[in-house]
Amino acid sequence: MKAVIPLAGRGTRLYPQTHTKPKAMVRIAGKPILGHILSSVASAGIDEAVLVVGGPMQAQIREYATDAFGDEFDLSFPEQEDPQGLGHAIHQAEPAVDGEPMLITLGDMLFENGYRTFLDAHETLGAADASVGVKRVDEPSHYGVVDVDDDGSVRELVEKPSEPPSDKAISGVYVVEDSDALFDALGHLIDNDLRGAGDEFQLTDALQRMVDTGSTVRTFEVDDWYDCGRPETLLEANRVLLESMETNGAGRLENAVVVPPVDIGADVTVDRSVVGPYVSLDDGAEISDSIVRDAIVGKDAVLSGVNLDHSIVGDAASISGEPQSLNVGDNSDLSL
Repeated sequence: MKAVIPLAGRGTRLYPQTHTKPKAMVRIAGKPILGHILSSVASAGIDEAVLVVGGPMQAQIREYATDAFGDEFDLSFPEQEDPQGLGHAIHQAEPAVDGEPMLITLGDMLFENGYRTFLDAHETLGAADASVGVKRVDEPSHYGVVDVDDDGSVRELVEKPSEPPSDKAISGVYVVEDSDALFDALGHLIDNDLRGAGDEFQLTDALQRMVDTGSTVRTFEVDDWYDCGRPETLLEANRVLLESMETNGAGRLENAVVVPPVDIGADVTVDRSVVGPYVSLDDGAEISDSIVRDAIVGKDAVLSGVNLDHSIVGDAASISGEPQSLNVGDNSDLSL
């Protein structure tokens, strides 16, 4: 089985953080989002990963994945030159998948349960050409939604419907045994310019075509997931991941109070300050005369005389003053 991870999206919901890096390279709890995903994929026993990349910053993904995970995975990097939706992104992976089963997981989603849990759940479903992770939600019209027959097989999948057929939202993880059938469905959509929601080629629509042409698609339950493509849920994911870690690097700080859980990168300086709980400090960050809580602080960022809570600070940003909550992009310089 191969893991397919689409990573070519522009990450507009995470501006200004993604002006200078792909959203999968935003660091939380000690490593980029992509690092957490690949670590979980490796723990599931998968050793081949297909990373669909695109755009001018794709080299960051190629370099990081190769350097950090090149010994664990056989990596390939098909390119999506013109992003036209999730279905279009997955279609670019066809030559690399080469007819094998695949686990599809989105490049900005983190799950409380690991992928091994999902693969085990898929195996308990019996004969299925594909399965989709779902969770009941209060506002299904904001998601892709599935409707299921009494025998557990999917009869309808629809993306962001105005009148949802159920409250089962697609959670962004898929297990596909018959990858040829999925790629045939995606090819049909693209060849006939059958665009769906957002005027894009939707993976949901391709799965529906599989159902319509006789494939069996089933569902498995997913507990909480975190959409790291938005600031609020990015901070939430940071908190959840830090809860599962031991505070890292506090012993190097002599004139600071560290309130766990906190992740501290290399060459970090904290002077006359309090950091934590739920703070992730990237390499080279400098903090002085400040209080920082529930925050993600980027590489080489400088904070002086601030009281930050529920904030994201980009790489090499410099902030002084007394702000309370910020989302500051890379290389910014603020005085408040």
